[in-house]
Amino acid sequence: MSAPGNRDETPRLILASASPPRLALLQQVGLDPAICAPADIDETPQKDELPRQLAKRLAAGKARVVAQDYPDDLVLAADTVVACGRRILPKAETEDDARDCLKLLSGRRHRVYTGVTLIRPDGTQHDRLVQSTVIFKALSENEIATYLASREWRGKAGGYAIQGLAAIFIRQIQGSYSSVVGLPLFEVASLLASADYEPAKGLR
Repeated sequence: MSAPGNRDETPRLILASASPPRLALLQQVGLDPAICAPADIDETPQKDELPRQLAKRLAAGKARVVAQDYPDDLVLAADTVVACGRRILPKAETEDDARDCLKLLSGRRHRVYTGVTLIRPDGTQHDRLVQSTVIFKALSENEIATYLASREWRGKAGGYAIQGLAAIFIRQIQGSYSSVVGLPLFEVASLLASADYEPAKGLR
């Protein structure tokens, strides 16, 4: 792995995340980060913070933390928040978390917000927020139990992964599918193209 800093070379793309789905999305469109460097920040929502505000704040916070170690590179960060109304759903860490999320989402529509931040080598920060709406079918107790047994929900915002087994629960999606997975590719490609990141030019 290269050392932090890259002062004498073309800026590299640094992904401020250890998320396999985010890395896979970038690689899907020919964008391969030089380094994946997750940021350790407190993701607890602030008092009265709205879901969209949380997604933007966390994406920016992650990018700023990682940019301190890679000041001469392009640092890309994202954060995805799942919400029912103003209620922010957790990134499920326990089976009870996931069960509560699935029961709440069952038969309802909810919103998924993904904040994206790109920090350039000159220190400028560029932010985007993408909102999508996802509609779940009504879930039976057996469907919930089967999904919980898969363990796919671990660490997932809202307790599900749309790119996995939970795809059969989705009646409709309005907005960006890749954003619900964790990284809105259209917006990311646009940000990188505006920063003259060479691999992104073909995506303009």
